[in-house]
Amino acid sequence: MRMSVILAGLNGAIAVGVGAFAAHAMAGSDMDYARSLVEKGAHYQLIHAVALVAIAAVVRQVPDEKLLRAAAYAMLIGILFFCGALYVIAFTGLSVFGAVAPIGGIAFIVGWLLLAVAGYRQFSS
Repeated sequence: MRMSVILAGLNGAIAVGVGAFAAHAMAGSDMDYARSLVEKGAHYQLIHAVALVAIAAVVRQVPDEKLLRAAAYAMLIGILFFCGALYVIAFTGLSVFGAVAPIGGIAFIVGWLLLAVAGYRQFSS
């Protein structure tokens, strides 16, 4: 689960950097929509970076490491597809990537559900 911590750190740094860029470099009312997409992407990316750290932290308390690993991968897929799609739309205007974002949203949900199942198994055994 060391990789989860590494990827959490990288994703956290990217989220803060992209969010700061949106706040400072995407000024003006003509940039409102693009800025809102970047801010939303950075928000979700940062939340899931913290979730990756949490998953790595509980791996010793939850015996089903496979479920936790799957949860971490699902969250990474969510970051890539959901946040990535929002960033691509914001920076390029290619709205076709809006079709990719729901894949990431579903991956986020799957990741959280896998985390819940891993926790349930821990407390039900």
